[in-house]
Amino acid sequence: MNILKHILPISQQLSKCLATVNTQQVFATLQRHAAPSAVRAISTTAPRHDLMQFFDDKKNWGEQEVKHGRGWTKDDLRIKSNSDLHQLWFVLLKERNMLLTMEHECKDKMELFPSPERLDKVKESMENLEEVVRERNRAYYELETGETGERPGKVVPNELGIRFYYRAFEHVIPKYANRKWNERHKFTFGGSAVWKFLRLYRERLYNEKRKLRNRERNEVVHLLRRFPNIDRETLAQRFPTVDVEKLYKLDKIRMNHSVKSGSSSSSTPG
Repeated sequence: MNILKHILPISQQLSKCLATVNTQQVFATLQRHAAPSAVRAISTTAPRHDLMQFFDDKKNWGEQEVKHGRGWTKDDLRIKSNSDLHQLWFVLLKERNMLLTMEHECKDKMELFPSPERLDKVKESMENLEEVVRERNRAYYELETGETGERPGKVVPNELGIRFYYRAFEHVIPKYANRKWNERHKFTFGGSAVWKFLRLYRERLYNEKRKLRNRERNEVVHLLRRFPNIDRETLAQRFPTVDVEKLYKLDKIRMNHSVKSGSSSSSTPG
């Protein structure tokens, strides 16, 4: 009610002078008559920028590369306050909109978009910011209510038997009476055709994993035969699914190492 007492006389004055005043004059009128809380709720953009905020700086137009920094990591964002994260989100949002506009403009004019990795860094920063805010929300709800506060969900199968994570959300109509929801969401499967599909699908996934594992193993064997003195710990970190020590003990790798060492010793003068 107190806010209405401040706003009603202001609205009467604005209705009389809107035809003759611009945005800056209206904002000045609000500053003189309205409460400070009402003024802070209104935000305007400087007229000199208009739609140019959707485009990059003119000095970067036509450049092959634009200098930029790294993205925001989770460790950088965890030391920021909530208000700083709120402001940073809109800064990143404006930056993403600008980059998407420039990318579309470059594609339309068949030109090279300078430093396209900027868009990836902005998206990564926004994802990290969302994760940090979600961490704080979980910590708050666990402290106050003992729950995470996240939307509940569970892993369920679809009509083809493929399992996925379903996030629950509220409905006005109960589940037993919601005919459209029950027709769209069926978490059961059956039938010979579905079981055949699942068997072939699992076989395909297994073959893909087996081929990937064999490719990594062959690559490790090739590296060990070509570079016998390679650091095996680094190689194990690079290929965690391969037992490097077991491959290093193979006869063909040890024979290759002995042949190279013997040839190097025979080449040295006596």
